Amino acid sequence: MGIILSIVIGVLAGFLAGKIMKGGGFGFWINLLVGIVGGFLGGSVLGWFGIAWGGLFGSLVTAVIGAVILLWILSLFKK
Repeated sequence: MGIILSIVIGVLAGFLAGKIMKGGGFGFWINLLVGIVGGFLGGSVLGWFGIAWGGLFGSLVTAVIGAVILLWILSLFKK
């Protein structure tokens, strides 16, 4: 996957995770960071369960799942 496509998926994943977690988004750079880290986290967590989705949609779903997990973990420290 190209770097531009990875950035787009990261931004979308971070934005969607912010909406799911009732955040509303954090701006382009933070959404990008949350989405990229979420992609790695989601890939790892789903890999533990033997789940691997391919393609553009699969990458986006994996990154969103990971980003939601990341935001949930961060919310535990925020309280």
